[in-house]
Amino acid sequence: MEEIRIIGRYKERDELEGIMTSGKSEFVVMYGRRRVGKTFLIKQHYRGRFTFYSTGLADARLRDQLTSFNGMMRANKHYDQNQVVAKNWMEAFQQLASLMDRDTAKTKLIFIDELPWMDKRQSGLITALDYFWNAWASSRTDVKLIVCGSSASWMIKNLLNNKKGLYNRVTNRIKLQPFTLSETQEFLIAIKAKYNKPQIIELFMALGGIPYYLTFVKPKLSVTQNINALFFEDNAKFRDEYELIFASLFNNYQRHIAVVNALATKKKGLFKAEIVKATKIADGGSLTTILNELEASDFIRKYRMPGKTVRSIMYQLNDNFILFYTNFLLKKAVSDNKFWINTLGKPSYNAWAGLAFEMVCLQHTDQIKNALGIGGIQTNMYAWSNGKSQIDLILDRSDNVINLIEIKYTDNEYTISKYYEKNLMNKVSEFKEYYKTKKAIWMVLLSTYGLASMANAGLIHTSITADVLFEK
Repeated sequence: MEEIRIIGRYKERDELEGIMTSGKSEFVVMYGRRRVGKTFLIKQHYRGRFTFYSTGLADARLRDQLTSFNGMMRANKHYDQNQVVAKNWMEAFQQLASLMDRDTAKTKLIFIDELPWMDKRQSGLITALDYFWNAWASSRTDVKLIVCGSSASWMIKNLLNNKKGLYNRVTNRIKLQPFTLSETQEFLIAIKAKYNKPQIIELFMALGGIPYYLTFVKPKLSVTQNINALFFEDNAKFRDEYELIFASLFNNYQRHIAVVNALATKKKGLFKAEIVKATKIADGGSLTTILNELEASDFIRKYRMPGKTVRSIMYQLNDNFILFYTNFLLKKAVSDNKFWINTLGKPSYNAWAGLAFEMVCLQHTDQIKNALGIGGIQTNMYAWSNGKSQIDLILDRSDNVINLIEIKYTDNEYTISKYYEKNLMNKVSEFKEYYKTKKAIWMVLLSTYGLASMANAGLIHTSITADVLFEK
């Protein structure tokens, strides 16, 4: 069978290969957003090298989870067919240890996928995994245990931040991020989709760098046609994806959706008190857990406004797909199967595009810093607004410079009018007055195609185009 090519993931593949030659047993945890390609990466990278593989079952009872796990053990040629079938997780992992003892493979590569699905109330899974690692695997040098799951919050709570038997036992954690624009471009080239960079950006603004979503792109269709087909045509593939994302990850997921929907209304984000007001979820441990779970799953990000207290941490939506869905499908039932084609250029499209492009830029701040020549300088990144003025992205640098970045999504080179120049001057003045900073203030314009001319651009210290977002 021809091997399917892995796009990007160079750092992660180096880590995965490194554990095979480390000379010690390894306990590797990979987590990340649903549909981001965790299982694909592990299966394709280690293709043909697994000693044992099993996966949790979605929405299945404990009995069915055990039946599946036992079945995978019985399929191994070294399994003792005379032993009693495991009735609980402790027995299952004891039998797995015995099975691996009988297996003659020089390195025991064990992959358990969707581990959170295997854990039911009082199932004893974590206790059994504790036994398997501490009583058997950790004392050896040939065991490579890799566990994976889309429920990032479960993985972090039960494995990475475990305070009991598995405390500090994980030897390698890998958080798999969505594709960057560069990796998305590489993927589209691989499927022979011939789109230019602005078109790739528009596709990214709707789908994000989620590999699973990108597999449904049809190269013979334009970006506009693809988005229309995936969201708005009859039986569109992603019409029901929104709720499924949360239902598959969180208990009482409606509250997670409520928080995300509230954040989708404010581009710079919301303070916790504002989330409480918008969602009617009481401020306490429950809301904190929801926010932590959403952040762990990469749906939101948090940042602290300079000079503010911990109570003034800002929470901001960080998922392109969710932003698109909440703007165009969540608020109203769409019956027009040419909706997206008919929406291009309208106010609703322009409002979404400006916000979505800002999100894309926030997801590529490393590339922006490199383009500005400050890749090695420590920075605090945030947005700002005082009710009169707002700034899309601020890079507050440790070298006594602050970059105020204006982000403009246009279909042509951008022209700075005298009115806009005055607006920029007011922004700088308001920002200086608000923070009383003595740092140098440098204005940066990041636009799709750059400046049409330098007229009225005297305040702009640097102008960069969207091309910089594609740097590796």
